[in-house]
Amino acid sequence: MPLAMNRDVFITCAVTGAGDTVSKSSHVPITPKQIAESAIDAANAGAAVVHCHVRDPETGAASRRNDLYKEVTDRIRSADVDVVLNLTAGMGGDLIFGDVERPLPLNDRGTDMAGASERVSHVAECLPEICTLDCGTMNFSLGDYVMTNTPSMLRAMAKKMTDLGVRPEIEAFDTGHLWFAKQLAEEGLIEHPILIQLCMGIPWGAPDDLNTFMAMVNNVPSSWTFSAFSIGRNALAYPAAAVLAGGNVRVGLEDNLYAGKGVLATNAQLVEKAVQVVEGMGARIIGPEDVRKKLKLTKR
Repeated sequence: MPLAMNRDVFITCAVTGAGDTVSKSSHVPITPKQIAESAIDAANAGAAVVHCHVRDPETGAASRRNDLYKEVTDRIRSADVDVVLNLTAGMGGDLIFGDVERPLPLNDRGTDMAGASERVSHVAECLPEICTLDCGTMNFSLGDYVMTNTPSMLRAMAKKMTDLGVRPEIEAFDTGHLWFAKQLAEEGLIEHPILIQLCMGIPWGAPDDLNTFMAMVNNVPSSWTFSAFSIGRNALAYPAAAVLAGGNVRVGLEDNLYAGKGVLATNAQLVEKAVQVVEGMGARIIGPEDVRKKLKLTKR
């Protein structure tokens, strides 16, 4: 594959995820106010897009509460900085089995299964410009946790997102997820321009070595727009890999807590480091208005 570096790059900041990162860094935002302020700081640092989960303000655990999403959305939209809003729709597909000898009944602690309408109810209420669609089922991280997104569920959620006028960001954790994304496009359930996030290095999806990364990139149709990231120690290197491969950049505390060995980062600091990498490669950082034009987004 010939070198096709991206010269006009947008940065997405994944502000806070669903994982147990709160206990590992005091910089991980928890309350809607903290999440919104961290997103705004990231936008001021150069992020064109902010990708947001919400957490229970009391416990820090991942949440699907619509009122929390609404508060985050309202706070970001009322700020004096422009940024594209991207909300997760990945919650509600968490399946945790019993033990290896008795997988059933399911473990109630951590299992969180919801229907398609419930999983996108906050999207319908908040109407972000983008929301994520995790395009497959996989063994996720440790133990007996399976991230579940069946073909029927994905078709239903994709249709609801498209009908709402919200651009799905397909999160692909392995090549089969890209295969199914192409099927959604063929069936008209997602519309062009199509946006893909290549999620590398998450156990047990696609590893983040460059051979596997390029296999993922080579399975993205040339007319689609993609971003890419890795987690943990390789997260700081992936902006360069993504841009060199023709894509865009994602950083943030959902994926990586550190600015360097032993140095805890803020979201803004991670964005600043990505800006330095992108500009150091001779590319240009584009802002939210350019992203809206590129992806035909509806600002609300």
